[in-house]
Amino acid sequence: MAPAGGAAETVVVDRRGQIPWLAVSPEQKPIASRSAAELRTQRNAVVELLRVAPVADEVARRFEDAGHELYLVGGSVRDALLGRLGTDLDFTTDARPEQVVELLTGWADAIWDTGIEFGTVGATRRGSTLEITTFRADSYDRVTRNPEVVFGDHIDDDLLRRDFTVNAMAVRLPERRFVDPHDGMTALLERRLDTPATPEESFADDPLRMLRAARFVAQLGFRPAQRVVAAMREMADQLDRITAERVQAELSKLLRGPHARQGVELMVDTGLADRVLPEVPAMRLEIDEHHQHKDVYQHSLVVLDQAIELEANDPDQDGPDLVLRMAALLHDIGKPATRKFEAGGGVSFHHHEVVGAKMTRRRLRELRYSKEFVTQVSQLVYLHLRFHGYGTGQWTDSAVRRYVTDAGDLLPRLHKLVRADCTTRNRRKAAALQRSYDELEERIVRIAAEEDLQRVRPDLDGNEIMRLLGLPPGPLVGRAWSHLKELRLERGPLSRDEAEAELREWARSEGLEPPPAP
Repeated sequence: MAPAGGAAETVVVDRRGQIPWLAVSPEQKPIASRSAAELRTQRNAVVELLRVAPVADEVARRFEDAGHELYLVGGSVRDALLGRLGTDLDFTTDARPEQVVELLTGWADAIWDTGIEFGTVGATRRGSTLEITTFRADSYDRVTRNPEVVFGDHIDDDLLRRDFTVNAMAVRLPERRFVDPHDGMTALLERRLDTPATPEESFADDPLRMLRAARFVAQLGFRPAQRVVAAMREMADQLDRITAERVQAELSKLLRGPHARQGVELMVDTGLADRVLPEVPAMRLEIDEHHQHKDVYQHSLVVLDQAIELEANDPDQDGPDLVLRMAALLHDIGKPATRKFEAGGGVSFHHHEVVGAKMTRRRLRELRYSKEFVTQVSQLVYLHLRFHGYGTGQWTDSAVRRYVTDAGDLLPRLHKLVRADCTTRNRRKAAALQRSYDELEERIVRIAAEEDLQRVRPDLDGNEIMRLLGLPPGPLVGRAWSHLKELRLERGPLSRDEAEAELREWARSEGLEPPPAP
């Protein structure tokens, strides 16, 4: 393969899936001397490219007939080589955006130009989504977030400005010529992240690329080159130039990755987490030799790992659960603020779940997450410790009802979070905790079957309360409703006569004189 900055390596993939190598320099290896891993990776690309060939070839022919170049590029080529190419395809071309729109009109099922000022035109065709971007040769002032968009004329210039060498490969269509001027294939085989230009240049152009490096570690299990890690440490503060919305998008992708823990560790080790989730590195508490306790940071990483494992073992789970994973990572962030050294060598973290829920809500709002997401994650953080009052089954049925009602739709996630939160190395203690939670889940199922816990409501609704007490709509009706709900949680379902009697008794305690019973 050509060294970084050298002549691009070219490979033609023919219609039968064969890969004859076209030597462009005497240094290139013939196919017979290539490693099994290399050939396997290339075969992945053949299979993937042949799968999307009809759509890719059709659009390429339109560009070729108009005298323009078209390349499958970036993440699409990387994913094809890894055998995981989806239906979202990225292309680059020498055609200008207006020409791209013209070439797609009449062929694409739909076209959108929301990114046209940055040179990108989107389209769909028979279930595939295409993004076609004009060659870029951008310049950055390295103060603001956005580049001065400059269109280029050569594929090599476009590939040089990309974030990582594994994303700086292209396949020219329709002839399927592989272009790899920065040796991205070797980096891919070594699962190594490096930059086409120097990391300092790349990250100065777009600091979000540092967070993207952590995201690729989490998604693909790659390892960043030492020079990349060094630049991330040196330039972490540059991430402050990036909008919260862009940071949030990368963080969410990172946490959805199968190797999310490694991505978080890279963020913490390089100082990126101090700019994005400072509460996470703050969990690395100094351990006092006389007051031993778990390393809260390491414990939280294990909980994240175990939550991901529980997801994988759940047949009803449909993809990564960002709410659960964020809660697993943040569930103990209230501990540093609540740590107290006790006499005799103990350490307490009283009410850390309450403090942690407030901290979680504040941080996720700053990252511009949706109101629903913020509420769900912070509620899981608030509830994660509740189970530890269960002991060996001392809860009454009333306490079980409250547990279910407080969790609401989050109950399946709370089950996973509580189980993931068991990280003790004492096998006997771990087994006892799991047995206790098994018993609690069995009780929840039993009581739910008897009482329909998913729809806990007072035995009388608001209209009935107003009719029985002769009240107009207002706060008193709400207070009466809340009282009946508390009774429902405490005692289970009431008969109609019992509910009405309890309502009248409540009204008298409030100084009201309800109308006579009919």
